[in-house]
Amino acid sequence: MINPQFGMPQGMEWLIILAIVVLVFGAAKLPELARGTGQALRIFKTETKGLHDDDKKDAQTPPAALPPTSTTQAQPVEQSDVEPESRADKHTG
Repeated sequence: MINPQFGMPQGMEWLIILAIVVLVFGAAKLPELARGTGQALRIFKTETKGLHDDDKKDAQTPPAALPPTSTTQAQPVEQSDVEPESRADKHTG
């Protein structure tokens, strides 16, 4: 069997990684850490399953026909005459 140069850790590497994790988190927190990781993975799986189910549901159901909308008549806008102010009027003081 040919071992690749860069791949998954095997044997002794896993023991070293486990020792580092125990040193960083402490032995008392490892069950809590594993429980939290398991809950996060469970939530992730249910959400991704929900997305796949939604995609299948959308593919099976044809789009619903939109009800006819009523059109309203546009009302003309009343415009009032406004005289523009000159810049000279603003700066006099």
